[in-house]
Amino acid sequence: MNALELTGRTQSHLQRDEELGCLLHPAAAEPLRAMRRAAARDGIELGVVSAFRDFERQRMLWNAKYLGERPVLDAQGRRLDPAALDPDARIEVILLWTALPGASRHHWGTDFDVADRAAVPASYRPRLEADEYAPGGAFERLSAWLDRHMRRFGFYRPYATGIGGVRPEPWHLSYAPVSRAATRALDAGILEAALRGSGVKGEREILARLRSLHERYVRTVDRPPRMRSRWARPAG
Repeated sequence: MNALELTGRTQSHLQRDEELGCLLHPAAAEPLRAMRRAAARDGIELGVVSAFRDFERQRMLWNAKYLGERPVLDAQGRRLDPAALDPDARIEVILLWTALPGASRHHWGTDFDVADRAAVPASYRPRLEADEYAPGGAFERLSAWLDRHMRRFGFYRPYATGIGGVRPEPWHLSYAPVSRAATRALDAGILEAALRGSGVKGEREILARLRSLHERYVRTVDRPPRMRSRWARPAG
């Protein structure tokens, strides 16, 4: 991927998949469809809640949280008032759950938030919160199924353990054969060029600390496990 693709400022690396109902990287399409079919055989309707998100959408989401127009949560999932925090602290707490514009893995078309649509009423809107995927939660069965099967299709959870700054996200899957290279390619210089003058709230404070923020919240993710299947190899 080039710099524009890595930072969500173009869709040139993506295709629309009607079966999945989303834009995604072509290499991830058939593995995700195959995993969806396998889940269906076990009574799970694996649905994509969120897939590609462009830079502008991520900027709007970031700015709304920075301004307190959308909920901001601490590491335990408790709601905070961002106005009570200084800019540096506000940036840190938003980054626990929301990527910087230009740094979201959703820009790549390789990463997906998923839920089991068969486990909830049609009117239910997934919150994408940890309790939904924990024992007793609506998507407990899906989470356990993914633990057993997702690696066969080349997928893993980049935020499984919270080893960096981002809190664990059991709903977030990544297609490793492509996202692994994208993680390495998205360096701090590319991210800085995307952010500078973009209208992102807190830009001055972000740029002043960008290299440390990049290392902690972009580069420090769970590594893909060893995968041995035809889906776990890069296309081409």
